[in-house]
Amino acid sequence: MTDLTRELMLINGAEVQSISGRWISVENPSRRGEVLAEVPRAIADDVNIAVKTAFESFRLWKEVPISHRGDILFKIADALLEEVDELSRTVASENGNIISYTRSEVKNASEKFRYYGGLASEIKGNINPGPDGVFQYTWREPIGVVAAMMPWNSPLALSTAKIAPVLLTGNTIVFKVPQTAPLGVLKLAKTANRFLPPGVLNIITGYGEECGVSLVQHPLVGIITFTGTTDVGKKLLHHAADRVVLSTMELSGKNPQIVHKDSFQDYVIDRVIGAIHIDRMGQSCASGSRIYIHRSVFESFTKNLVKKIKSFKLGDALDVQTDIGPLANKRQYLKTISYIEAAMEEKNTNLVCGGLPSEVGPLAGGYYIEPTVFISKDNDTILVREEVFGPVVVLIPWDNEEEVIKMVNDSSYGLVAYIWCQDVVKAMNMAHSIEVGTVIINYFGGPTEGHPYGGVKASGYSRENCLEGVLKNYTQIKAVTLNTSYPPVE
Repeated sequence: MTDLTRELMLINGAEVQSISGRWISVENPSRRGEVLAEVPRAIADDVNIAVKTAFESFRLWKEVPISHRGDILFKIADALLEEVDELSRTVASENGNIISYTRSEVKNASEKFRYYGGLASEIKGNINPGPDGVFQYTWREPIGVVAAMMPWNSPLALSTAKIAPVLLTGNTIVFKVPQTAPLGVLKLAKTANRFLPPGVLNIITGYGEECGVSLVQHPLVGIITFTGTTDVGKKLLHHAADRVVLSTMELSGKNPQIVHKDSFQDYVIDRVIGAIHIDRMGQSCASGSRIYIHRSVFESFTKNLVKKIKSFKLGDALDVQTDIGPLANKRQYLKTISYIEAAMEEKNTNLVCGGLPSEVGPLAGGYYIEPTVFISKDNDTILVREEVFGPVVVLIPWDNEEEVIKMVNDSSYGLVAYIWCQDVVKAMNMAHSIEVGTVIINYFGGPTEGHPYGGVKASGYSRENCLEGVLKNYTQIKAVTLNTSYPPVE
């Protein structure tokens, strides 16, 4: 997008402006100050219209046979593959993820629609034994209007993980997309809308305090689904509790990687870096940003890790030669800087590479921060405790398995853990001792469709990406008991 454009919201199948008539500028993080487009600044009145529309559409959408809803998801999946180039460039421009990643993100979004479309035959109830003459059965039915919110770091993948199962199960949705990265989801939704009845999928754009709060408080909303920080998730849970509505929460993570002494090879180093999600500037809830390395290989592993990290090229997200793009927005850029400054002041933390960004030179024009590595002498420093959500990692040595498991579990978070170990039995035993929802051994890619993803403790309680999550998050059980011998035969 070279010329300033205005992208409208999607309500009741139509593209609409906000009632306020005001706009939000979407900035290109690769080039500070460059406005890519403007989107409407929605307020509570816009939310009310969107939710009422979704509520009315729910009455009709839930009656559509689920096999037909599954077929619609297949059509959306095919349509997204035809728009890989445009969608990937849009997302790379608005949130700084490099173009190679955003292309894979579009394909992943298509796969998600296809996966959930294939679950149509699995949304079903049970028959239960009863007394003589009594027939008991259950079925699963949709709940109503889903209020959805998510962060800006992977807008297509995260939005699709909610939109696809919501549509499959017969619910309708009002999605408040992040104001700093709304363009990709708007385009995706408008593509999906070609195959959907009006009002089933609605997208609003705006600030959390102006329209997000109104959305989760709306009396016609039946479910709140959220991916984002634990702090915001706690606030949303209060709203859910006040109204006694269902909620799903996929929240923050401070994810450990455990490197055993038998895993000092270039192969492992490359994959440890992959698990940091360095190609996304560490802006992933699954980023393995606290790395526990066995003391016997700590020095050599650190040296080779830093050498590899220093070889990456920072630059414009749309440049195919770029390995690492900018931080997604000014707020995240300043937040990451504040963490680097705080870590540099701690006595038990030493800077190894990277650090504060330069205010001059070619990278000063965007929100660029070089990958930054610290060593922590203990397990109680700010980078061990808190999620940075930036290209900042901390390395901690360990001596024995009991010690490292204790350090790993000494965290308020419990989303993902990575284990690097040639002894598979040892790794699997360790996996059962770690307090997280997802353990990944000798691998750094995300779960394939159908494999549950989610956390424990302050990282949330929901599971997405799987049939179990669909059934628990977006359907409710209705139980029916029928006396087949009524009236009694005289």
